[in-house]
Amino acid sequence: MIHISEEAGRCLLCADAPCSKACPAGLDPARALRALRFGNKAAAGAYLNADGCASCAAPCEAACLHYDHPVRIRETGSALSRVPEPPKADLSIEFCGIKCENPFFLASSAVCTGYDMVARAFEAGWAGVFYKTICLEEIKEVSPRFDAVTDEKGSFIGFRNMEQLSENPAEVDFEILARLKKNYPGKVVVASIMGKDEKEWAQLAKMAEAAGVDAIELNFSCPQMKYAGMGSDVGQNGELVAAYSYIVKQNTKLPVIAKMTPNITHITVPAMAAHFAGIDGISAINTIKSVTMSEGSAVSGKKTISGYSGKAVKPIALRHILEMSANPLMKDTQLSGIGGIETWHDALEFIELGCSNVQVCTAVMEYGYRIIDDLISGLSAYMTENGIARAGDLVGRQIRSFTLPNSLDRSTKVFPVIDRNVCIGCGRCYVSCSDGGHQAITFGEDRQPRIVGSKCVGCHLCRLVCPSGAIGISKRISK
Repeated sequence: MIHISEEAGRCLLCADAPCSKACPAGLDPARALRALRFGNKAAAGAYLNADGCASCAAPCEAACLHYDHPVRIRETGSALSRVPEPPKADLSIEFCGIKCENPFFLASSAVCTGYDMVARAFEAGWAGVFYKTICLEEIKEVSPRFDAVTDEKGSFIGFRNMEQLSENPAEVDFEILARLKKNYPGKVVVASIMGKDEKEWAQLAKMAEAAGVDAIELNFSCPQMKYAGMGSDVGQNGELVAAYSYIVKQNTKLPVIAKMTPNITHITVPAMAAHFAGIDGISAINTIKSVTMSEGSAVSGKKTISGYSGKAVKPIALRHILEMSANPLMKDTQLSGIGGIETWHDALEFIELGCSNVQVCTAVMEYGYRIIDDLISGLSAYMTENGIARAGDLVGRQIRSFTLPNSLDRSTKVFPVIDRNVCIGCGRCYVSCSDGGHQAITFGEDRQPRIVGSKCVGCHLCRLVCPSGAIGISKRISK
């Protein structure tokens, strides 16, 4: 039996996909595979389904450009039930007093460096943009400036960049922002700025307000600035964060959002400094300082420390968001979440930990603006299925689920349970439990793993390594 998510993972996500053009039933297999790839199974049956695939000769597979062997599109479609277009819930949400059509924004980065780029993103459905950071210094970038850690399929696990700020003169960028706001009045345009002293911060804030943007983001967090005293050098210093936040607030009437660095032990220190200086919101996190060893990323034979992003950093980003959202002193400060957001599931996690919007960068760099389709339809379907009327009702609802490690229940445990109908007898659970767990699984000639209750401590390593999803969770019992 075909594993549709695994097969969708083989799809190369081609531009102008030949498979969809070849479908005689007028279905859209490329769109369906993309929906499955980005965790939106509820929508996939609207684009590919058993009704259209069961008796088809599969010209879509003949058109598939896969370098190895074609994606099994017909079998994937045959496993999907026909469904109508996913329902559209009310995704509108308010952030720092600004109404947003949905919670999904482009993060200040290479994905939004000019008018045409942002306009295409707005047309695709993104609610707003934190435009690439504007400064008054001359910016010269290096080449190459990107590197990636990938899985066996070539997809990014983590992404490294040595990108700095916008290379455009400040006047050019503010003119672009003014045009975007004029031509897309329903979209949210945020100017991200960075100065090197109080005078520059004040000047940039005034220029941003004159351009007619909706809000200003203060970049206190870029980890690879050429100039000292800028970027994460500021974000690690609570006094500078407070001083520059205060100066900007004194020079604009717009909402002000401070962007935090994760390259610090306690993110709440600079965050509270910004809060008490009067800022309206916090963006977090920027990239994590890191090293990758790829020879292809060397610049004239030299390597350096730079920023790491992508799905690998998401748990770290969520930790920083939780620390701020759970801080009673910051209860009135709204949060914008950044870090490893690729699917609507990822976005939901940030929202449920207190974010009123989320920003996406690395996933757009890898897959394009088109991922907004599944961010919107996936979150819409989730809200409809769970009877949630407004996106704002999701904000912060998981915060109470968290506690300190010393407060966790240590008097009970949960045994794993093996579903024999799903188990394929690979023995992965046995190997991991034997060599990395508590030797609580036996594995005989019948290739059936069996859990030894007297040895099992309920760590659930077996469940996490099972490739077929055959291991589930039992009821919690006393030890």
